Amino acid sequence: MREAIGVDVGGTGIKALRVREDGAVLAESSAPTDRRAEAALAQIDASIAALDGPAVSAIGVGVPGRVDVRDGRMLSGGYVDLSGPPVRDRLPSVAGRAFHLDNDAVLALVGEARAGAAKGLATVAMLTIGTGIGGAAIADGRVLRGAGGAGHFGHFTVELDGAPCVCGRRGCFEASGSGTALGAAMRAAGLPPDLRAEDLGRRDDAAAHAVLDRWTRGLRAGVGTLVAALDPGTIVLGGSLGPAAAEALARAPEASPWFACSVLPAAFGSRAGAIGAALAALDPPR
Repeated sequence: MREAIGVDVGGTGIKALRVREDGAVLAESSAPTDRRAEAALAQIDASIAALDGPAVSAIGVGVPGRVDVRDGRMLSGGYVDLSGPPVRDRLPSVAGRAFHLDNDAVLALVGEARAGAAKGLATVAMLTIGTGIGGAAIADGRVLRGAGGAGHFGHFTVELDGAPCVCGRRGCFEASGSGTALGAAMRAAGLPPDLRAEDLGRRDDAAAHAVLDRWTRGLRAGVGTLVAALDPGTIVLGGSLGPAAAEALARAPEASPWFACSVLPAAFGSRAGAIGAALAALDPPR
C-alpha cells in the first residue's frame, strides 16, 4: 500500500504521522510549536525527515488559516502564520514527492470522512476545538471552499460585545468556545491549573460548574449558527477538546428543534488533521 506523511501544525504543537492509504498510522512524532514562521518551517521539515522512508510518496501539511490550495500558499494565519511564498518551496524534505497544503480543519474532516466518524456521510461539518476553533464542511461529497477560504466557523459572531479575538474583532465563537477561552475562564475562577475540561462537570464546585456552563453556552451558540448556515446533518468535533465539547453539548441539548443536529466526537481525536493531511496528499479532495 502507498504511504504518506501528514503534518498538522497547531497553535501549541506540531504533529506528524506516517500513514498508510487505508488510514493506518505507522509512525509519529510531535513537538511544541515555535510560532515564529521560519522556526516553524524548520520544525515541519525536521518532522518530515524523521518519519521519511522509501515507501513515502506524498507529503501533506495542514495549517491554521486561509490557504490557496491551487498554489500551495498560506494566505493568512493566526497563531502560526506561514503566509508568503509557496510552502512547498520552503521545505527541502518535500523534494520529489507529491505535496498538498490545506487548512488544518479541512484536512481533519478529510481524515474523518475517509476513515473515521464521518465515513459515508455526503454532507457533514467539522469543528476543531483547541487553541482556537477551526472549521470545514463537505457538501454533497465536495469540500466547501466558497471563493477559496470557506470554513472559518470559529469567527462566527456569537456575542456582539464579547471578548477580543485574534482576528481583530470581538465576540467570535473562538473567543468564547476555544481551549484558550476556557483556560482563561478557569484561571479567572481560581480553578486548579491541571484541571481538565472533562472534569469540570464532575466537581462539587459552583465555580467549576459556572465556567462549564458559560463555555457550553458559547459552544451551543456556535454550533447553532453553523446548523442555521449549512444544515450539515452531522457535526464532528475534533481537536484536543473535541471529546470534552461533545460531552458538554450532550448535557445541554439545543432548545430549538430548528437547530438540532447530530454531534459526534472525532474518531481520530487530535490525530485527525495529520491523518487527513497524509490521505489528501495521496488523493487530493474534490
